[in-house]
Amino acid sequence: MKQAIRFASTPGGRVAYSVVGSGPPIVYLLGWVSHLGMSWEVPSHRRFVEALAREHTVIRYDKLGCGLSDRQRETFTLESELETLGALIGHLGLRRYTLFGSCEGGQVAAAHAARHPEAVASLLVYGSCARGSDLAPDPVKRSVLSLIEAHWGMGSRVLADIWFPGAEAEVTEMFARLQRAAATAESAAALLEMFYRIEVDDILPSIRVPTLVLHRRESRAVRFELGREVASLIPDAQFVALEGRMQPIYFEGEEIAAATILSFLRERVSGRRRVVADGSLTERQRQVVDLIAEGLTNAEIAQILGVSVRTVDAHVEHVRHKLGVRSRAQMAVWASQQRVGGLRAQAPIPAWNAPTPR
Repeated sequence: MKQAIRFASTPGGRVAYSVVGSGPPIVYLLGWVSHLGMSWEVPSHRRFVEALAREHTVIRYDKLGCGLSDRQRETFTLESELETLGALIGHLGLRRYTLFGSCEGGQVAAAHAARHPEAVASLLVYGSCARGSDLAPDPVKRSVLSLIEAHWGMGSRVLADIWFPGAEAEVTEMFARLQRAAATAESAAALLEMFYRIEVDDILPSIRVPTLVLHRRESRAVRFELGREVASLIPDAQFVALEGRMQPIYFEGEEIAAATILSFLRERVSGRRRVVADGSLTERQRQVVDLIAEGLTNAEIAQILGVSVRTVDAHVEHVRHKLGVRSRAQMAVWASQQRVGGLRAQAPIPAWNAPTPR
C-alpha cells in the first residue's frame, strides 16, 4: 500500500497526516515522537498498519512539534493535544470513528472518547498509563530529560535501549535515528515531559464506549501493571496481554496485535448491527435506510457509499416497496424502531470522509 500524506490546519499550526486503506476510520495517535515518512520505511510498522488498512481507513498523524508537522510549538499540555486532535477530525469531516492511542496517545484518545462518546465508535489503548508520573521515579525522569537536552544523540540511544531491550544493535540505532529525525532535543524533551505530567485516572471511569486495552507483558518503557490499571479503570474494558519486551506494538508479534484489534472491531460492528423486522432488506439497503435516518440526501449517501446517485435512487424505491412506506420520514421512523437492547444499531459505512454534519 502507499500512504498519502496531507496537511491540516489547527489552532497550533499545520499537522501532517497520512491516509492508508479504506473502510471505517481508525485515527491512530502514534505516541511520544513520530515521523510519518521515516516510520513508513520500517517494515514491521508498515506491515502492522497495512494489516489494519485491509479493513479500515487508517489515519496517522505527527503531533505538533515533531515529524512532518510544524516544528514550532509553545504549549505542551493534554488540552493542546485534544485541540489538535479535534481540529484534525473536523478537517476530515469524520462523524464516527475508532481512536487508537499508543503511549501518551492512549491518554489523549481516552480523554477525547470521554468527551465525545457519541462520535467514538471504539477506543483502543496500547502501552499507556493512567498517570505519567508513574512511569519512573522522579530522579530517573529528571536524568532522562537532562540527557536528552544535553546530548540528544546519547539520549536517543538510551531511550532506544529502553524501548527495545535486548534488541540487536542495528534495531536500536535505527530507532535512535528516527527519534532524532522526528524532533529536536528541545521538542523531544518537552513532549516526554508532557507525557510524565499527563494524568487521566479521574477521566477513565467516565468512558462509555467499547474499549480494548493492550499491553506488553515485559515492557520496560511502560510497566505491565500500569496498562492493567488503565483497563481496570475503564468500565467494561477488555484487556489483552501481548507477549514480549519491545514497547512498539508493531515490532514484536505485529500480526497477532493487528489480528486482535481487528477481531475486537468486528465484534463491535456485529454487536451493533440492527435486526431487520421483515428480514427482506439487503445489507446495502439497510445502509441506505440508516443514512436516510441521519438526514442525508441521496447525493450525500452516494458519496459515502461510493456509488452513483441513480443507484441510491433505486435502493430507496426498493426499500419503499419492501417496507410499505411512502416517505423518507417514514423510513427514518422505521429505522429508529429497529433496536437491539435499546441501542440504535449502525450499519457500517465504508467511506471515511463522510460529509460534515449540517
